[in-house]
Amino acid sequence: MNKWISDYISAQKAAHDSIPVEGVAKGIKILREALEADRQIFVFGNGGSAANCSHFATDLGKGSSDKLGKRFRVVSLNDNTAWMTALGNDYSYEDVFVGQLQNYGRPGDVAMSLSVSGNSPNCVKALAWARDHGLRTIAMVGQKRGKMAEIAELVMTINDTHYGRVEDAQMGICHLLCYAFIENPQAGK
Repeated sequence: MNKWISDYISAQKAAHDSIPVEGVAKGIKILREALEADRQIFVFGNGGSAANCSHFATDLGKGSSDKLGKRFRVVSLNDNTAWMTALGNDYSYEDVFVGQLQNYGRPGDVAMSLSVSGNSPNCVKALAWARDHGLRTIAMVGQKRGKMAEIAELVMTINDTHYGRVEDAQMGICHLLCYAFIENPQAGK
């Protein structure tokens, strides 16, 4: 068991080491521009990625906003269960994010999606809609990259295919995006 744990930790460190520094810097800049232009930031994903999206929206909306004295307008599209189930039931599960973006998304807003495979149909559909309607698009994906990497303006890839390790590294990116503003209020300028 000790060897398995040590091997897992080594692989986790390698996944974290693959966090694209330049991509994170570009993400910070996109978030700064959204803040200054009073644009909405939408985040979405499935499973563990959905949990990461909720965590990110909380950290950016509260922690980063508190430090800056100006509020990020950020929402996780995973957090309205009633709306998601209505869209999934009446249309399809592919529509649970795009249906919400159709109500709220405006040109210049930001759509950020997390997916290990990069091929989650609901994330792909929402990012494509966002791109086609003038929203800035960010994808965080695993090593296979998938269709989301072909759509997004900014792609941050973790060089691993293991769901747990990629999701952990993606949360690391989410924390970097938030703590950039908490620890350096001038970030992204």
